[in-house]
Amino acid sequence: MTPPPPKPPLPRRTAKIQEAVDARDSLAAALSSAGIQLPAMDVRTPWPDTEGNGDARPARYALVHLGVCSAPVAHALAAVIRSGAASDR
Repeated sequence: MTPPPPKPPLPRRTAKIQEAVDARDSLAAALSSAGIQLPAMDVRTPWPDTEGNGDARPARYALVHLGVCSAPVAHALAAVIRSGAASDR
């Protein structure tokens, strides 16, 4: 059996990646203060393009991945959003 091909190198931490990490951490803190935890939150980037010599280019963007949650957590999240939206009016 042949081993799987190696994964491409991880992207270097750019300003876009740092911005997404900061946003994820801020959202996690806000949710935590409302009693909600999304345990699968992560920052995702596309695998970097590589030059012909194998050097990876920095990722051009990063996304905050919220992951999956149970139905009770989704209901709690909806309630918190509704409550905040109602108080902003």
